[in-house]
Amino acid sequence: MRLWHEQLLSYLPRQQLLGQHRECCALRGNGWNKPHATVNYVFEYAPYQLFQYHEMVLEEMSRRGYNHDNLWDDPYYRGKNCPKHSDESLFQGNNFSKNSSSIYQEHDEAYLRICIENLKDKGINIALS
Repeated sequence: MRLWHEQLLSYLPRQQLLGQHRECCALRGNGWNKPHATVNYVFEYAPYQLFQYHEMVLEEMSRRGYNHDNLWDDPYYRGKNCPKHSDESLFQGNNFSKNSSSIYQEHDEAYLRICIENLKDKGINIALS
């Protein structure tokens, strides 16, 4: 699984958007710091940045009328089987650059093209407006 480029969230079909929510839940919970080639870069950042990304996913879900467990709206929450982050641990790691349009610096124009091609391979054609 991958974290889709932020610019694609509003274009993702239902299955991919809900899959993105499940991926964020897993990464925020017991999947934190467990190696996975496609998303390893996430662990180089503060956990709060994953929360920020997940928040974008949740906002898109809400915009479409999908429900989610409101516990995920808490940046410290990590799931039912995982202790909450402490104030200190939530912010450890690199910080999100306010000057960037993406939460992760890896989510650049090249990554956007890779994501679009990946979706195209799945039969999903997205044309950004």
